[in-house]
Order: sequence, then C-alpha cells, then structure tokens
Amino acid sequence: MTKRTLTAVLLTAAIALTVGIQVGGQSGSRAITSSALPPASIPTFSTENLGRMAHFYVGGKYVGEPGKEYMDGAMYVELWVPKQVRQPYPIVMFHGNGQTGAVWQQTPDGRPGWAYYLIDQGYVVYMVDYPARGRSPYVPSVDGQLGMRTATELEQIWTAPATSGGDFPRKNKYTQWPSNSPKKGMVGDPVFDNFIKGQMQFVGNQDKLAVPAGIALLDAIGKPVILLTHSQGGGIGFDVAEARSHYIAGMVSIEPGGPQIGTVDTAKVAYTRTNPSSWGLTTNKYEFDPPINSPAELKTHLEPSERPGDEVGCYMQDAPVHKLVHFQNMRILSMSAEGTYHRVFDACIPKWLNQAGAKDDFVRLEDVGIHGNMHEMFLDRNSDEVIKFIDNWLRKNINTKAVSGTR
Repeated sequence: MTKRTLTAVLLTAAIALTVGIQVGGQSGSRAITSSALPPASIPTFSTENLGRMAHFYVGGKYVGEPGKEYMDGAMYVELWVPKQVRQPYPIVMFHGNGQTGAVWQQTPDGRPGWAYYLIDQGYVVYMVDYPARGRSPYVPSVDGQLGMRTATELEQIWTAPATSGGDFPRKNKYTQWPSNSPKKGMVGDPVFDNFIKGQMQFVGNQDKLAVPAGIALLDAIGKPVILLTHSQGGGIGFDVAEARSHYIAGMVSIEPGGPQIGTVDTAKVAYTRTNPSSWGLTTNKYEFDPPINSPAELKTHLEPSERPGDEVGCYMQDAPVHKLVHFQNMRILSMSAEGTYHRVFDACIPKWLNQAGAKDDFVRLEDVGIHGNMHEMFLDRNSDEVIKFIDNWLRKNINTKAVSGTR
C-alpha cells in the first residue's frame, strides 16, 4: 500500500468515526454517520496537497451553415494546482488513443494515478480530453466515423498478451498487470472489466483536431511547460512542440505513436514499407535547416538493429543531416517498457531526434531496474515506481534549468 493510499484509508476511517459534526449550522444537532460515506468499493483519495481545481475548454471553431452552427475541435482541460507549488514548470499531459485524461487520475484496481503523485511533489498539472473524445465535443458530420478497440484487441496488445494471443517478442515479460484474478488481464478479471469501461471511441483524424487545440492550450497557459505524452499523444506532442517550441521547457515521451520513417510489423520485427509522407516524427510538416519542401528531400538509410530479434534497425538521415529548427537542444526523456510491443521500434524516434539536434535520453525501463511493464505503464502495479523515475529525471534535467535560465 502506497503512502497516499494509506492516507486515504485513514482519512476515510476518521470521518466514519467522527460524531457531533456541525450540519446546517446547528452545532451537534445531527451527526454525519458512516451511511453517508461512499462504500469501500468506490475508492477515494486524499486531496491534502491539492489546493485548487478548475476545468476549461480551449480551441474550437464554428462549423456548419448559418443558423445551424456547431462548435468543433474544442478540447476539455482539467487543471490541478497544489497547495504549495514547488516545481518551476507545470506539466501538460497528453493521453493515448482510446483514452482520456482520466487515465492519469486512477488505476483500474483503484489506486491513485500519476496526477496525485505529481501534485504531492508540487507540480501544477493540466490533463486533457482530446477533441471528439471524453468530455470534449464530437460533431458527427465533421469529425468522421468513430472506431473502438474490442476486448480481445486490448488483451492482446496491453493487458494479457502472453495468454490472449499477443504476437510480439517481449510479450512474456509483461508481469505488472494489477490483478491476481485467474483471468488476469482478460474478460472476467474484475480489474480488466473496470479498465475497459474507460476505453473510449476515437476518430481517425485525431491529430487534425488535437494539435490545434494543444497549441491553443499552450497559448492560454502562456509560459513554458513540460509536455508528458503517451502513445498517440507523442505525435500530437511533437507537432505542438514544433509550433510552440518557446513554450516547451522539456518533454517526456512514453512510447510515442504515429508514423515513423518506416512502418513495422511488430510480430515479425521487420519493416513492411517506408512512409513517403513522414517528416520524420509525424506526417505534419517540420522546419529543417537546411530547409526542405517535402519529405522526399529527407534522404535516409537503414541502420542495423542494436538488439536484433527484439528491435528493428532505424532509418537515419544521410549526410549532410537536416536539423530540426525548433528542437535544437530540447531536453526529452523517451521511455520504453520491458514487456511492450512498442519496443520493436521505440528506439528510432529518439535516434532521429538526436541526429537532428535534440537531446533525447532513450531509456529501456529494465535497464534502470524497472521491470515487467507494458505500454500502459501508468496503470501497472508498479506505476508509482515509473512516475518516480520520471520525476527524478525532470528534477535533474529540466527543473534545475529554471534557476540558470537555460533550456
């Protein structure tokens, strides 16, 4: 049991035992009894370090004919401010596909999520629901058809790959799903059944909606932030950073999704094709020096794999290298879990960024003593261990820079 969970349990117990509480201004006239408290099956957490909360919307534009307008592309943002702000930069969190900002707040087995840890450490935290997702509006006539992952797909790629038919080299190394059920990580496991209830529908053109909204969020904050991104949020974060690099104090990129130079078959650990539309990070345009006008001008070669069988080689630029203008010396932490399908290609974006002038520390979690994780590491049994590692990296590489005024 973590310190925060223990605090929550003790606080709940104290409230349940309290008598003679003033209700409606009448001292001692009526006691709040334990029947007013939520049942133990509904987890609650201490907010002793949370000072203020807010929610607001950013981005969006009117669409449709006059008299029948809709607001499209607006993004819900939830803001948490600690009682004592002890860190120099706020953290803006971009979630993955099929999810919302709720993934940062609670694990499916009922533990406090990363947002509580960050608040306890004195970070201001912004959490979003992408446009057309969660608490952000979806306009069917504009945003297109919705997709959704099945239970089997979730089992195979995230929660129970070794027992549910997952097909990638490191599937047996995933051990941290937070359940002891005989159906661990599959339909019928109470933790999985709770997890899947929070998996959302999604649109196919998510970046077209989320990137402008993310830019609007940074403009609204109006000061440097740390971007913490996961999966689909990685590509969105790169695009936002390209447009607003002056607002990026640093980035944490957890197994970023989106197109790389090459498309990979994770089962065969092999490339299936190159992506002629990729600018190296996503299919959106990036500014290079020397300048280029199309992805075709990025001449590349395939370097051998550092870990054959587990990881593909990476496409790198031929000399002379075109530098990413807005990423020069930007400090980035890129992370890959021990038991993830993403490992097959996770090393490649950090290598691309470093060659192009960024300063990206690529970390395979098992190499720093954090074992057994999967793509959704913030939900795993050892999720606190992962966020502590991230926090320590930020303190050493980003937060200290605020004192000297350097990036």
